[in-house]
This record gives sequence, C-alpha cells and structure tokens, in this order.
Amino acid sequence: MSRNAKLFWLMFAIFLVLDQASKIWIYTNLAEGPGGDVIQVIPGWFDLVHAENPGAAFSLLRTFEYRHLVFLAFTVVAIWVIWDQFKRLREHDAWMSLALGLIASGAVGNAIDRVYKRTVTDFLRLHVEAPSWRQWLIDTFGTNEYPSFNIADSALLVGVAIFFFASLAADRAAKADKAGKAEKATASEHPVTTD
Repeated sequence: MSRNAKLFWLMFAIFLVLDQASKIWIYTNLAEGPGGDVIQVIPGWFDLVHAENPGAAFSLLRTFEYRHLVFLAFTVVAIWVIWDQFKRLREHDAWMSLALGLIASGAVGNAIDRVYKRTVTDFLRLHVEAPSWRQWLIDTFGTNEYPSFNIADSALLVGVAIFFFASLAADRAAKADKAGKAEKATASEHPVTTD
C-alpha cells in the first residue's frame, strides 16, 4: 500500500469512527431538542447538545420529502470525485491524501445517519453569551449561535480547507518550476560570453 493510501485510509477510518461513536453516545445519552440536555464544556461559549437535523448544513432541504435520496446521490457523486482525485495524486502527496481522507469520512459519516434514520445527529454547539458580543451578533446576524454540527461536518470543513490551500501551494510550485525551466532554456539559447 502506498504512503498516500495509508494516510488516506488512516484519516478516513479515524474520523469515521470518532464521528459514529460520538453520535451514538449523544443519541443514547442526551435528550433531544431545545428543552433537552445540555453539557456545558466552556460555559457561555461551547456546549454539547442533541439536535436531529433532517436537512443539510444550516438545515437546507429539511422540508423536502425526498431529501434523503438527494443526499444519497450527492454522497455517491462526492465519493466518486474524491476517488478520482485520489488516483491522480502525485507520489507522497501527504496533504492532499489527508484532505481527501477527511472529506470522504465526513461525507460517509453523515450519509450513514441519513440512510439509518433520515436525520443527522448534530451536537457541537458554539454560541456567545458575553453581553457586549451577544447583542451585537443578534442585531447583525439574527442569532448569537452557530448552527449545531458534528465531527463529520468538521472533517469535511477542515478537509476542504486543506485541499484548497494544498492546491494553491501545488499551483505555485508548478508555476515556479515552469518559470525556472523557461529561464534555463533561455540561458542555454543565449549563453553569456566573456571577452
């Protein structure tokens, strides 16, 4: 197994297991909903809650009856694209392997929830209760709370960010390499002579 494959499957397995284990724990130990259980991790900033999201990020498509089929189709396409990208990786491309493993684990983690129960268990809640910031956030954005999310969502977000920055770095390296080769070719065509 190549180094790329080892890193991809390691990231995929670790974050898929963390995602599913955390969701099972939340689902079986915390009451759901606005009046449900809350575990304050950092009071006034970060809590563990139990929310079942029938939609996608920010509850998109939550009222569409066949949303689970849309999400399943999206996941199949996403996995195909990830696999295609993985096959194209350069040898020893650690950052891209890591990114694709994270993205795949996030896509599959939420897909398992949708297939199993047609909702996704979200439990990480970020909010701001500091009076000076709370009111400003409510006035500006209509809320002082970020929509609850889970480890699969986090893996997707981090994976996409790493993919983006690694792509930029690879493009810059390719342009620098191309410029270096062009400079060498020009130098060989017009050698500098000294009298």
